[in-house]
This record gives sequence, C-alpha cells and structure tokens, in this order.
Amino acid sequence: MAHKVDARGLSCPQPVLLTTEAIKNTDMPEIEILVDNQASRENVGRCARSQGYEVTVSEQTGEDFRILIRKK
Repeated sequence: MAHKVDARGLSCPQPVLLTTEAIKNTDMPEIEILVDNQASRENVGRCARSQGYEVTVSEQTGEDFRILIRKK
C-alpha cells in the first residue's frame, strides 16, 4: 500500500512541495502522487529522482497522471 498525495488542481511548485513533504514524513516504501498537468509530472519526477526514488508514471484519464515513486 502506498502513501497517497493528490496534487491535482495545484500548480508548481505546490505538487513538488507536497511530494517533498510526503518523502520526509512517511516511512512507507511507496508514494503515489496524482497530478493533472505535464509540468507537474516532470517536476515531481525530477524531485523524486533527486531524492533517490525510482519513478513510474502512468496516464489515468485525460490530463491526469499517476506517479508512483519507490525508494531504491
């Protein structure tokens, strides 16, 4: 089970800040982040990779993206 962050409707840098907060405050090995634009998808992925996470992105519906990050 993954910790979930719903950042849909938020513009950068808020999705990145929420991701960083989740990384710092959860002991779970996986975090699922939902975003609804390409810029947030790229920025959250870049942030997670810089923190040592493996990033998997899948498109849900329309503009929504599900980003799953796992600690390496």
